[in-house]
Amino acid sequence: MNIKRISLLLIVFIFSGLVPAEAIPLPSLQLGMEDVDDPGKVSSALQILFLLTILTLAPSILIMTTSFARIIIVLSFLRQAMGTQQTPPTQVLIGLGLFLTLFVMGPTWSEINQNALQPYLNEEISQMDALKIAEAPLKTFMLKQTREKDLSLFVNLGDGQRASDSEVEIQSLIPAFIISELKTAFQIGFLIYIPFLILDMVVASILLSMGMMMLPPVLISLPFKLMLFVMVDGWYLIVGSLIRSFGG
Repeated sequence: MNIKRISLLLIVFIFSGLVPAEAIPLPSLQLGMEDVDDPGKVSSALQILFLLTILTLAPSILIMTTSFARIIIVLSFLRQAMGTQQTPPTQVLIGLGLFLTLFVMGPTWSEINQNALQPYLNEEISQMDALKIAEAPLKTFMLKQTREKDLSLFVNLGDGQRASDSEVEIQSLIPAFIISELKTAFQIGFLIYIPFLILDMVVASILLSMGMMMLPPVLISLPFKLMLFVMVDGWYLIVGSLIRSFGG
């Protein structure tokens, strides 16, 4: 009991020394809306809000309007086909996908920077004109990678009118582009799976004929998969095929 009392007194003494004798004043924060007579201030506030919204949606825009989706899906299929679990790590695949996306989208982004961003920063064109000019190269890239069947689906589900490819609305083009990219990525992934699947079947048949039914075939086939992938210079072939797939 004496020990508990002494401990309690020590705790009270320590905390009493930490608490200051006088309260520390904190600055007050006020949030509210005031009436604004100048429309320019309202316009500037709305532009800042729009910019913050764009920054929040930047990862989604990067995935939905560039080559990143196809690249990262194919690299994920490659890792699963090889059976290396978390090797290469996800961060490495995403980093490789980002730099390959920069390489593929380089001409498109250069055109946007030259024709839309720089004139807007130099106050030569308005914000709406800059957005319209920037939209044209991006639509051209997406139209080259989008199948006519997928594009017609969303056009027909929308207003159903399309005189030319340049008149396609961006809200119809983006989902059509995405499902086209998914189909292409799955086709490439299927082709990647075939040699590794054949190797797994050969190893499984050999183990079964030797009576080693309890030994996992993946454990034996993994070194052969790595050796095959290195011998054919797999990364060169995969990355080269991915970059060339955007040329059409």
